[in-house]
Amino acid sequence: MTEPNEDGVYVTLDELTRLQFLARGFSFLPRQPVHSLLSGRHASRIRGRGLDFEELRGYLPGDDPRTIDWKVTARTGDPHVRVYTEERDRPALLIVDQRISMFFGSVRSMKSVSAARLAAASAWRVTGAGDRVGAIVFDDETAEEITPHRSTETVLRILHAILDRNRALRADSPVRANPAMLNEVLATADRIAKHDFLVAIVSDFDGCDAETTRLVTRMAQRNDVLAIPVFDPASQELPEAGRLVVGDGELQMEIDFGTGKARTRLLELAQGRLAAVVSWQNEIGVPALPVSCGEDEMAQVRRLLGRAARGGRPGR
Repeated sequence: MTEPNEDGVYVTLDELTRLQFLARGFSFLPRQPVHSLLSGRHASRIRGRGLDFEELRGYLPGDDPRTIDWKVTARTGDPHVRVYTEERDRPALLIVDQRISMFFGSVRSMKSVSAARLAAASAWRVTGAGDRVGAIVFDDETAEEITPHRSTETVLRILHAILDRNRALRADSPVRANPAMLNEVLATADRIAKHDFLVAIVSDFDGCDAETTRLVTRMAQRNDVLAIPVFDPASQELPEAGRLVVGDGELQMEIDFGTGKARTRLLELAQGRLAAVVSWQNEIGVPALPVSCGEDEMAQVRRLLGRAARGGRPGR
């Protein structure tokens, strides 16, 4: 099959593979620059590999006796061990949206393309830190599950799953838009990510509702969840006057957004979904990294997360 041109409408395997060398300058580790979106209280929710002390807990069968804290054990009368972050496996599960709602872009790239780039860069970053990575890549009809493994082969499986669905997108697609697919996939992710996963959701969050929030909240109780809402600049700012053709994947209609009332209602509809996801930061403690498909994705991620400290240990 001939690969589509790299014009922002589709991605290619070469492009996603090259991100292995560009997925640098950011980290998912807790130590973040003060301007990072994950600094402060949100930083503690994104834990990673390292040698930092994390907690004291009661001794469990199978624990290494060398980790026993004898002072605490003597004081309490019960054996306690010191747990470090390196002792915890930190697999990552990438949830990658390639639905028809993602096949839109007004400036630089389709949302589907930006999501593909972000997911590929994250996969390379995770494996580069020595952790396992898996994915759920979905469209409006199906979802492909890829079990987390620590290998280049697994990353390539993820990239091919993204490419297959990305190439199937087209303006005249007979596939019906399926907003409910978002919650179906999140329910699957909730079953897979039992504890101590990093779950990154890369989507436009079409179909986001109260059930979405419930599922994300449930996952965040046992894992570190990171929302990456992908949006188009047109959804945040409309031209001063004119008519706009909009569609839902099935029907199209023309709206005059030059009048104040119509303009206000359209902007409220477009901005509401993004605002709902961003509000998770304060409501349920889930960080959100809004990424515009109108700008370089890696530059935005570095700006939001902050550049990794020079000379530091590589990490997610």
